[in-house]
Amino acid sequence: MALSKSHAVSIALLAFFVCAVVSSDPDPLQDFCIGDLNVVPGINGFPCRNSSAVTVDDFIYSGIVNSSNTTNINRSGAIFGTVLRFPGLNTLGLSIARLDFLPEGIIPPHTHPRASEMVYVEEGTVYAAIVTADNRLFARVMNRGEVMVIPRGLIHWQMNVGRTNAKIIATLNSQLPGIQFIARSMFGSRPEVPDEVLEKTFFLDERGINQVRSNFV
Repeated sequence: MALSKSHAVSIALLAFFVCAVVSSDPDPLQDFCIGDLNVVPGINGFPCRNSSAVTVDDFIYSGIVNSSNTTNINRSGAIFGTVLRFPGLNTLGLSIARLDFLPEGIIPPHTHPRASEMVYVEEGTVYAAIVTADNRLFARVMNRGEVMVIPRGLIHWQMNVGRTNAKIIATLNSQLPGIQFIARSMFGSRPEVPDEVLEKTFFLDERGINQVRSNFV
C-alpha cells in the first residue's frame, strides 16, 4: 500500500532525527578551526579564529611535557589537553591527557560522559578496570606498551601496582569529554547530597558519612 504524503514526510523527519542523534561530532567544513576562547562556545565548539592569524604553535600542545602534581590523597595527578587548553582541537573531536602515579597511586573510579577513551601505559605497571552497566568487572594488570579501550560513559579507574612511578597517556574522542568522579560527586557536591540518601545507598551511618565527606572539603 502506497504511503500518504503526510506519512512519507513523518518517516523522513524520523529518519533525520535518528541520524542526528546517533551520529558523532559533525565533520569540519574547513581544514582547521582554531578555537576563539574569548567567545562563548556553541553546540559544536568555539567560533574559529581568523585563519590568517594562525601559526604552527596553534597545532602544538606542550602541556603534558612535565609530570602532574601527585602530592594528594590519591598519590596521582592528571593534566588534560582539552579544547579549553589546546584551542587547536576545536571541532576535531579529540583530546589528550597525561596521568602520573606514585607507587600505590590511583585515579579513582570515574566516568567521561561525552567520550570513549584509550589509555596507553608509557611507564610502570597499572591495574586498570572497567565496570559495565550490568555490573560486570573487566580488569587486569597492564604493563608498559599496552593499551586499553574504555567505552563512553562506563565507570573505570587505574591504579599503580608497581614499585616505581607509573605514567599513562590517554586519548579521548571529544574535545571536551568531561569527567565525573563517583565518590566526589556523591560526597563532595554543593549543596550536599542528603544524608538519608547516602545512608541508604552506601549503608553508612552519620559518622561514616562525615568521615568520607571530610576528604572532599
